[in-house]
Parts: sequence; structure tokens; C-alpha cells
Amino acid sequence: MAAIALVLLLVVALGGGSCSGAGAAVPASTVERTALPAGSATETGYFTDEDGDWIHNPAQLERGLRHFYEETGIQPYVYILPNGSVRSYEELQAIAEEKYNELFTDQAHFVLVFCDDGNGRFNAAYWAGALTGSVLDDEAIQIFKGYLTQNYDDMSLTEEEIFSEAFSDTADRIMTVTPSPLPIVAICAAVIIVAVVIFLIARSRRAAQQREAERMEQILSTPLESLADSELADLEKKYSSPSGESDAPPVQPTRPH
Repeated sequence: MAAIALVLLLVVALGGGSCSGAGAAVPASTVERTALPAGSATETGYFTDEDGDWIHNPAQLERGLRHFYEETGIQPYVYILPNGSVRSYEELQAIAEEKYNELFTDQAHFVLVFCDDGNGRFNAAYWAGALTGSVLDDEAIQIFKGYLTQNYDDMSLTEEEIFSEAFSDTADRIMTVTPSPLPIVAICAAVIIVAVVIFLIARSRRAAQQREAERMEQILSTPLESLADSELADLEKKYSSPSGESDAPPVQPTRPH
């Protein structure tokens, strides 16, 4: 078979605990991608477990790999080597190419060769057919790498789920454009601003109502005599001069007729 294929080496050597939450280390998808035409890949099996102790539930593993195939038109294949058997990335790359040519006759497969080192780390390489480049671009590969690393570090997942969910989640992400968070942030900011304005207006109204209530309470609690005395005092102050004389105009005497 002609060795017309994209050689893509994936090197992952990470310890546990590098990811804190779902999707935390996975890049956004910024490119619109179109699945390969139906029939581009001749469907085959989905995995080989040479180690013999990784895949105990094939259906669980294949569920995610089939989803990837349905969404992208690219059939994935997981080839698991015995733990600790290969540590050289160059050797992993050579094995990935060898297995691709051995297993497939088309250019629409994706072979992941995986080897756990037995110490909480792993190495992997892959070989992708020439037709896959329009879907599995550099960004898509980084997304897959992020999910695979994240799942490997997630101790709640089974061995089958590590691969199954990595492929399934990768398909879901790369075949859509991740929405920008900016509109959401802007909406949240606008909501907060409106809420603050409403709060300030309501607080101002409550303060005004409280002042008015206090004024009315003061008026109602003041005796009428005090109010009358206060009004008389105000009138006296208004029409009295500083010397104590009235400011009212003098009355002119009239001549008797």
C-alpha cells in the first residue's frame, strides 16, 4: 500500500493531576469542519489490546469511537501496547505507520498507538490517513490531546472510558465552533449594572419615604398649642425690627372734617 499519509506524532508524558475540571485543558474549536463523505473509510474493528489488561468492556470503548466515526467520517483505531514495552517516541511513530498499513487500505482512518509506562504516565503516537487533514487539523489534534490527557488523569474513569470519551468529546467539539464567552460576559455585566441601578433607585426612594414618614410623625406628635406658638413666633419675628419695633408702616393721622 502506498504510504501516502499524514505523519502526526503525539507525545504525551504527563503525570496525574494536571487537569482540574472537565474541559479545563482542552482548547476551543475555532474552525468550521465538514465530515468526510460517507464511505471514505472502510469500517473495520476498533481496537487491539496487546497488553491484555486494558479493555475488558469492548462495547463501552467502541461506543465513543463509533460516535467519532459518525461525526467526522474518520474511523479511529486504538492500538494498546504492553505497559512499559516502548518508551521511544520514534519507535511509537514507526509502529503507528506499520499498523496503519497493516490494518487499512484507505486514507480515512486514524490509528492511536498507546503505551502506558506503568508509573502514571503514558506515551502515544498516531498515524492519520491523507484524507483526514481537513478534519484533523492541528487545532483538532490539540483538542484530542487535551481530552486524552484529561481523561487519563481522571481516576473516576475506567480504562475503556479514557479512550471512548476522549474520542467522543473530541468529535463533539471539533465539529462545532466553540461559542465565544464575550457575549455572555457582556450580558452578565449589563444585568449586574441594571441590578445596581435598580437597587440604588429603590434605596433612594426608601430613604425619601422614611424621611417623609419621620416628618409626618413629628408633626402628628407635636401639640396644637406648640404649633400655634411656633407660628406666632414666626410672625412676630417676621414683622419685628432688630430694635424691637414693628416693621409695619406707621398709620398717618387723618384730619377731622
